Amino acid sequence: MNFEELHLEESVLDGLYAMNFHETTPIQELAIPFILAGKDLMGFAQTGTGKTAAYVLPIINRLCRGVYPPEAINAVIMAPTRELAQQIDQQIEGFSYYVPVSAVAIYGGTDGIAFAQQERGLQMGADIVVATPGRLISHINMGSVDFSKTSFFVLDEADRMLDMGFYDDIMQIHKLLPPECQIIMFSATMPPKIRELAKLILKNPEEVSIAIARPPESITQTAYICYETQKLPVLIDLFKRSNPQHTLIFSSRKVKVKELTLYLKRAGFNVKAMHSDLDQTEREQVMRDFKNGHIDILVATDVVSRGIDIVDISLVINFDIPNDCEDYVHRIGRTARGTKGEGLAITFVAPKEQPRLKEIETFLGIEIYKIPIDSSFGKTPLYEPEKHKAKPLDKRDFKKGGKNRIARKGVRS
Repeated sequence: MNFEELHLEESVLDGLYAMNFHETTPIQELAIPFILAGKDLMGFAQTGTGKTAAYVLPIINRLCRGVYPPEAINAVIMAPTRELAQQIDQQIEGFSYYVPVSAVAIYGGTDGIAFAQQERGLQMGADIVVATPGRLISHINMGSVDFSKTSFFVLDEADRMLDMGFYDDIMQIHKLLPPECQIIMFSATMPPKIRELAKLILKNPEEVSIAIARPPESITQTAYICYETQKLPVLIDLFKRSNPQHTLIFSSRKVKVKELTLYLKRAGFNVKAMHSDLDQTEREQVMRDFKNGHIDILVATDVVSRGIDIVDISLVINFDIPNDCEDYVHRIGRTARGTKGEGLAITFVAPKEQPRLKEIETFLGIEIYKIPIDSSFGKTPLYEPEKHKAKPLDKRDFKKGGKNRIARKGVRS
């Protein structure tokens, strides 16, 4: 479908044409008419499907008609990370180039000057506020936010926000909205907690869904079956043979990200790290350097696996297995997105990680190719995922004063 068929304002279409947007993606074709019609919406679509434009365009289209109060915060868009908030803000800037719609991005990791600028933007009534939950709550607590006239409330990557522990923040912000506010939720996955949240805050919503996508066939998926101690030597050998460029390495823990970055630097590679301990200026500079090709290898936590569109990444490496199948899809989906259209994903799998790789293979309906490892690295384990499955917990594990504990998931990276 062409965007003209959606009956968008001419000024909005002009912005789309300037950005070389002509045809809708499936999620845009399904979602935009409902949002234009003022319906609450529950959308299921993952990163890379064009979901940001699916809600930004109809909101801009309605705001540019001039029927909303100019001094009010007319739309609030929530995002789980600073990087995604920045990306949404950049898209709004492009789409609204020819329309009188203002936007301000609210996120942490900035200095006092930036905080004051954010506060002024909120007090003056920017048409659209793009914010991370924690930083917006800070401004709310300081009394610089008025949502009494807000007409649109968007939760982007709602599943990730709940995973990061933002449920209370979301509900606190929701209570400040007027009853007639149109609410739009997008999520990459459909766990029960998302369904429960939707029932709480959405009013007779429409539902659109783009099936949880499998990685495109243009991504070649492979794995090294090895011991944990063999991962780094095999990785360094791989890089020495292949001269890495535009390479993204994921690890689930920022401690491991720091260690891995240090080892690769000592081995002579052009590498930097991306994790939550960096301040905002450092993170933005690292991302710019990677996008511009000044860094060959970026080692990152899952903070960049969603919501960041970096083109021409030729290789994605999972130094450890992600926690679930969808995270795996998001990680490797960072490649095969640019002009070359092809990419390679390599996953390092220690014995205890084998059951998770098997889950991924079952989810994708494929057998991931296991790359043979040279005998010079020593004996490697067989791929026997059933053998390494965790044993069921025994009642003795729950004895008072026992050493075994069940850890609650939710540590941020």
